[in-house]
Amino acid sequence: MKDTIKHTYLAADFGGGSGRIIAGFLFNGKLELEEVYRFSNRQVKLGNHVYWDFPSLFEDMKTGLKLAAQKGYAVRGIGIDTWGVDFGLIDKHGNLLGNPVCYRDARTEGMPAEVFKFIDEHRHYAETGIQVMPINTLFQLYSMKQNQDIQLEVARQLLFMPDLFSYFLTGVANNEYCIASTSELLDAKSRNWSLNTIHALGLPEHLFGEIILPGTIRGTLKEDIARETGLGAVDVIAVGSHDTASAVAAVPATESPIAFLSSGTWSLLGVEVDEPILTEEARKAQFTNEGGVDGKIRFLQNITGLWILQRLMNEWKVCGEEQDYNIIIPQAAEAKIDTIIPVDDATFMNPENMENALIHYCRSHALQVPQSKAETVRCVLQSLAFKYRQAVEQLNRCLPAPIRQLNIIGGGSQNKLLNQLTADELGIPVYAGPVEATAMGNILTQAMAKGEIADLRELREIVTRSVTPQVYYPKK
Repeated sequence: MKDTIKHTYLAADFGGGSGRIIAGFLFNGKLELEEVYRFSNRQVKLGNHVYWDFPSLFEDMKTGLKLAAQKGYAVRGIGIDTWGVDFGLIDKHGNLLGNPVCYRDARTEGMPAEVFKFIDEHRHYAETGIQVMPINTLFQLYSMKQNQDIQLEVARQLLFMPDLFSYFLTGVANNEYCIASTSELLDAKSRNWSLNTIHALGLPEHLFGEIILPGTIRGTLKEDIARETGLGAVDVIAVGSHDTASAVAAVPATESPIAFLSSGTWSLLGVEVDEPILTEEARKAQFTNEGGVDGKIRFLQNITGLWILQRLMNEWKVCGEEQDYNIIIPQAAEAKIDTIIPVDDATFMNPENMENALIHYCRSHALQVPQSKAETVRCVLQSLAFKYRQAVEQLNRCLPAPIRQLNIIGGGSQNKLLNQLTADELGIPVYAGPVEATAMGNILTQAMAKGEIADLRELREIVTRSVTPQVYYPKK
């Protein structure tokens, strides 16, 4: 069978460091993937803020779509997923009012304390069910209001990052449910905007548009985009457009509840459930209830993931001491150091130099300081595994029965040392893979929208046939 007659779906997958266009097609009951184009994504410091370069990212996405057309794929749909919480504002003429500000920008420092001076935190969680983090959209918007940002006054609609990409492809403006749920502005039970929260913050209600579900066709490529890319009138389909929602949809498991760890720059650890868990215990343990594919809820904790290690590797590269993961990870496995750092501490959020921040933290807290790069990596990874154990202990207290296995998905599932340390800490088997869970969930949700797949169960059966996870058993 030639590629030209395969029904192909394109996933535009944007991460904090890079973006990709991936083609996927179903063949003999399995999903085959091909990376069409990869490009970098960077944060840009301009004046007082840190931005995403949206015009550049949009142009890169179009380049990937052009390449897909040149390859002769019979494209049936395009789905877009990105990181959570960030957004752009468009005016009444449909123009983007400014580059989206990055969630790592300092404008939200101290905002949760300000908001909870006039909003009851307990009632707020019982309605929105979202872990309070300064980066959340709610606090970004309140910061803009506090600073009398003119964009809020002239904006017609708020569009989260995947909504924004979709809008400029199709001309249709709406908000996909999974990405909107990361904002802390949604009612977890009704799965629509929390007007109580929006009004309490004094935000313009008209900014918050129609909520659509994964599997909805958002629109077709605008005529100029269709012509420029060479794809023609292709449907743009809403997927689990928060990248973790697409990744969790592709967990190759059937046990209930499915326990997952989406491992990348962030670690998102939790279970998939049918209804939100809005208890006081869940709030205190900082669990969040985010939207999933097929009406599911992702009950999880946001944990700083491989961000610290990624920053260290980049710093060493800039200094001319570039490390290869395939070399440094086995060296770290042999390293002996007991130090555990709190990976979620503000110290490690976005320091000027991550290695210096780690050393300073260890010295100021009377911890053994890593003496080599291998010890530094070992320290970071065992600290992550320790954090996962704490999270699972808290998770189990919120569930009727403890989880029996953990499915690690995403790029971090390739880190064999972290996988083994996690199995050792949790005392349960860890199943690692698929690496490309986000792209698989994105593409298969599109196929579901087109009627090629019946439901989420069949989607996961296809993933199970397409990949074989590596199993790690506890050694202690």
